[in-house]
Amino acid sequence: MILTSTLARIIYNPPYISRNSIFPDYNKPKTMKMFSDIGKKLEQLCSSCFCRLTFTLRVNWFSLELFYFLFISTLGFLILHSLDVRTTTFTPRNLDLFFTSVSAATVSSMSTVEMEVFSNAQLIIMTILMFIGGEIFTSLVGHYIRTFLLHDSPKDGNKVDFCDSQSCFSDKIELNDLSIIESGKQKSDQFSMEDLKHQSLKFLGVVVLFYFVLVQFLGVVSVLIYLSAISSANSILNQKGLHLLTFSTFTIVSTFANCGFVPTNENMLVFRKNSGLLLILVVQILLGNTLYPPALRFSIWFIGKFTKKSESRYLLKNKDIEYGHLYSYLHSIFLLVTVLVFIMVQYILFSSMEWSSESLSGLNVYQKLIGVLFQTVNSRYSGESIVDLSTISSAVLVLFVLMMYLPPYTSFLPVAEDKGRKRSRKIMDNLIFSQPIYLVIFIILVCITERKQMVDDPLNFNVLNIVVEVVSAYGNVGLSIGYNCDRRLKQDGACQNKWYGFSGKWSDEGKLILIVVMIFGKLKKFNMKGGKAWKVL
Repeated sequence: MILTSTLARIIYNPPYISRNSIFPDYNKPKTMKMFSDIGKKLEQLCSSCFCRLTFTLRVNWFSLELFYFLFISTLGFLILHSLDVRTTTFTPRNLDLFFTSVSAATVSSMSTVEMEVFSNAQLIIMTILMFIGGEIFTSLVGHYIRTFLLHDSPKDGNKVDFCDSQSCFSDKIELNDLSIIESGKQKSDQFSMEDLKHQSLKFLGVVVLFYFVLVQFLGVVSVLIYLSAISSANSILNQKGLHLLTFSTFTIVSTFANCGFVPTNENMLVFRKNSGLLLILVVQILLGNTLYPPALRFSIWFIGKFTKKSESRYLLKNKDIEYGHLYSYLHSIFLLVTVLVFIMVQYILFSSMEWSSESLSGLNVYQKLIGVLFQTVNSRYSGESIVDLSTISSAVLVLFVLMMYLPPYTSFLPVAEDKGRKRSRKIMDNLIFSQPIYLVIFIILVCITERKQMVDDPLNFNVLNIVVEVVSAYGNVGLSIGYNCDRRLKQDGACQNKWYGFSGKWSDEGKLILIVVMIFGKLKKFNMKGGKAWKVL
């Protein structure tokens, strides 16, 4: 015990050796101050470099995503252009191919050519574009960038357990040295919390990746089983020359990403009687978009329930997690209720207006119930359809426009917002318009470019149809009125009805504007609070 006490005093306050007697030029205060200044300068340099990287990534996150979507859209166009189409009588123009590539990458499903024109190889490329362009995938990539580039993960070698390393001396150290141990405990606790947060962020990335892959895998398997078991659905694919695996993978990836592309010209209209297939897709639509935050929170809770991981408890209880799709328990409940209410309102109106109409003719009661559910769920961001939208009532169409405009995580129940965030870039904030203003600007521009056709063909080129097309592109939904040659005032024998969107009949200038609208709509999350500086008195 005497030896132990002596060693402790030597370590913390060595009085026995005179350094000046051995090293005459040694000056302890000046030397220690010099090393301390060097250490602080190095720390400030590293910290400033890291902060500059963090600031650059955060400030330019909009530019980064804009470059990402422009890059994959351009790359997709080049690959689609290099591949042969299925038909030999028709070859899409370059603008239409680029339009299709942008539509797939931004998961908008706006179409200017028929889908059955594309070959199996081109459908696979479009599947990849939808896969890497979906919101969950891009948010997952952003999460990994923030986790591994913007967070300083504690290294195992840097962890110091001060209590363990000094426990053998604790009973013999003088009282004035106990502050060292207390400081060590605080640093150790701080290190543990930072380490737990970093591990929780990595755990969240694993959960999102697992969720992203598992839900789509189960969807593909379910569609494969259904199409193999139901001869009526399988015969449709055989008639159209579509591969079973390609159709299943393409449709599930498109549905989960809420794109709305289907390899058939008629979209899901040819499968309107296959209620089982429609129900499979309804689940994919909800889990891939509007109900993703509640489903993600439930997944974290479910995994934590059986694994007893501390990371799961940390994610569920802390609100400082930098992942925009992880909501609190209360917010998730509010969002779930809001989604169900929106579906119910649309379901009631659509059923009351269209139950006996031409749009649902030929379906029995059960098929109508499932078909109406499928159509109302698709009005928010997916865009698949079992009806011809040009035949439905104007009241339902206006409601669909409203649903397409609303953001996917709209909640009408009160949720407290974080008011402690600092406002930055006030000048730019004052110049940014609100989303409705941008929509009006885009609609006016399209009306200008299509003004000649609005005069010559007013039944097809009317303002309501243009509004539906622009709002659908801005919301990345994909629902379209289409174009009907029978509604032309001046009949033209060369006009043929085609299974593509209304924008397929637009001018090149109008299509370019819609390309901008799709990209702008994909990045609208950066402008959710725009226009606050504009006051209407």
